[in-house]
Amino acid sequence: MVPFRETNTGKPDKRLHIGTSGWAYKDWKGNFYPDGIKSTQYLAHYAQRFDTVEVDSTFYGIPKRTTVERWFAQTPESFIFTLKVPQMITHEKRLQNCETEWQQFLETASVLGSKLGPLILQFDYQFRFDPHFPLLKTFLQRHSNEHRLAVEIRNKDWHRKEFYNLLETLGVALVLNDLYYMPRVVRLTADFTIVRLLGNRKLVPGAFTKVLIERQNDLDWWSERIRQFLDKNLEVYVYSNNHYQGFAPATVTNLLQRLS
Repeated sequence: MVPFRETNTGKPDKRLHIGTSGWAYKDWKGNFYPDGIKSTQYLAHYAQRFDTVEVDSTFYGIPKRTTVERWFAQTPESFIFTLKVPQMITHEKRLQNCETEWQQFLETASVLGSKLGPLILQFDYQFRFDPHFPLLKTFLQRHSNEHRLAVEIRNKDWHRKEFYNLLETLGVALVLNDLYYMPRVVRLTADFTIVRLLGNRKLVPGAFTKVLIERQNDLDWWSERIRQFLDKNLEVYVYSNNHYQGFAPATVTNLLQRLS
């Protein structure tokens, strides 16, 4: 529907970081990536266009140190990686008996040095408030002083005062997710915030080659919220996946153009 066009959007504010969720998509070749590019060159090319990326692959496991060293070497000094915490910690162990994995993850992530952004603890729908709030509270109290943390919940029952108060007390950000079955909640709990534009996987089941869903009104709405966050002197991270419109680079570029 809407082709991707290379434009020199610039970066509208040094406190604003906008990118995609991942970069290793062969579907982007011929549109975002040049036809002849090798997969090992994707990240370096990506970093010429955007100044940050959300690393989804760390959700599936702790990467090798050599892999993270390559990420560091292929990106500019000002580039920022926001990592998702491995599902072994958030989903399989539910924050219990996971100190070994947590420390291994932090040790590997530290290779990024000043390029390391916030860490996202993403939970699924089955992570419910009543049985899991004490576990999350204990984990955050223990580790929120080690790094900037953000929590993403996908069960609307978490949207209550006790949860917000915990995040505010510890300076942990609430991830503001635009997910079709979740209420669009804007609650700021730290000196930074993360917006994740996630969409509905059922509406974009195939190749990620072009925009399939027009969401101009949604992007207008988020642009206004982002301006308000910047007015509050917050550092703002925004990430879009391919399912939001069908082609994440176009979504990010469109949003950048609104904010430039």
